[in-house]
Amino acid sequence: MNVIIKECNYNDILELRRNVMYPEKDLDYVKVENDQDQNGNTIHLGLYENDSDIKPISIVSLFLNKEKNEIQFRKFATKVEYQNKGYGTKLLSYVINYAKINSIKRIWCNARIEKSEFYIKKFNFNLTNQKYTKDGREFIILERFL
Repeated sequence: MNVIIKECNYNDILELRRNVMYPEKDLDYVKVENDQDQNGNTIHLGLYENDSDIKPISIVSLFLNKEKNEIQFRKFATKVEYQNKGYGTKLLSYVINYAKINSIKRIWCNARIEKSEFYIKKFNFNLTNQKYTKDGREFIILERFL
């Protein structure tokens, strides 16, 4: 599988986030704090099948905390018809490698409880004891030290 991972258009990020994660909501609902950070602390990545693709197949947003030397990834989503085919795995592998190259010490996320095994088994993330509920969905914070 040859793919291209690169920074992508913010509107494409919002559209895919909404379509995959909260299709019943409007675009404003999937915006998060610091999404459009002007200080270089936020990066929106998209995975494309080839260079001619206009829209990403899978997306993730990275939020760098320079003081803590950590990255939080948020709103990791893959188009439904491309799920379970390795695209998300490729994108998250890229993110972990990006963190290593940039000497990031910790990478973490707020994972839906039912999706936490993906991060634990494939990427060696660890459960924390921090849980919460939002919109009737249960989340847990997962982390990995590099």
